[in-house]
Amino acid sequence: MKLLVTGGAGFIGSCFIRHVIAKHKDYEIINLDKLTYAGNIENLDDIKNDPRYQFVKGDIVDKNLAMELTNEVDVVVNFAAESHVDRSIEGPEIFIETNVKGTLNLLQASLKNKVKRYLQVSTDEVYGTLGKTGYFYETTPLAPNSPYSASKASADMLVRAYFETYKMPNLITRCSNNYGPYQYPEKLIPFFITKLLKGEKVPVYGDGLNVRDWLYVYDHCEAIDTVLNKGKEGEVYNIGGHNEKTNMEITRLILDAMGKDESSIEYVQDRLGHDRRYAIANDKIQSELGWEPSIKFEDGIKLTIEWYLNNQEWIQNILDKQKAVL
Repeated sequence: MKLLVTGGAGFIGSCFIRHVIAKHKDYEIINLDKLTYAGNIENLDDIKNDPRYQFVKGDIVDKNLAMELTNEVDVVVNFAAESHVDRSIEGPEIFIETNVKGTLNLLQASLKNKVKRYLQVSTDEVYGTLGKTGYFYETTPLAPNSPYSASKASADMLVRAYFETYKMPNLITRCSNNYGPYQYPEKLIPFFITKLLKGEKVPVYGDGLNVRDWLYVYDHCEAIDTVLNKGKEGEVYNIGGHNEKTNMEITRLILDAMGKDESSIEYVQDRLGHDRRYAIANDKIQSELGWEPSIKFEDGIKLTIEWYLNNQEWIQNILDKQKAVL
């Protein structure tokens, strides 16, 4: 089977490609990535010479390229997206361009070329926010609260519409907060580690009590693989880690691991439209497809922190490239 993986030089996409190459010896992959600030082709240095892997630099907004590449593959897995909430608040236009128009291009090309399966990688943020109790289910109404999550919800609706209208073999996965190696250092865990390594304080939004469900990235990759091979077309599958933690809990774990105390915290004004709590129910993917997370949070967070501490050169290379772009 041959896969087109879009956004495969990013955090989750690169881990997914590595997972597939290791697990499925009969799979081939084309990795399409624009290599924006968050895309780092060096994430895949360990497999770049594998004959089953091919990299193409390009944009999912490019209709001709989308048509050309979907004609070569059996399956499309779309990770490509602008994904940082703060950036979406400052400049939402690129989120519509990539996340909505880009998804539409892929759908149109995939439909015309009759791909066997199209999987859209989405987020629990499309559901909005929760109170102190309850969970997001696949049937929870979409209520996005940021330009980023609105663009992802729009893309999901397009994927749904293409299934309903054209009977296109589509699937959607919605995951909770991912953590693990190779994550761009604007996200909470690698961002805080990077700040502390430089002797700087870590900024905590508001009271730090916003709750997120944390999912180890390679558990997420296994779940996507499971949905791709066993999922029912037209369905949505939630993927969570069952690890609800406040931002303060995560912050203290990082501080402890790096020998710091709470004097290294700087409380800052809360983010606009900051969702209070996310928590995702895995009931459907567990009961129907037999997947559940295998990495305990205590083990996963330790592995993650150790990876960043042992790969400071990787972090510095990312920061140097960011400065060059700016």
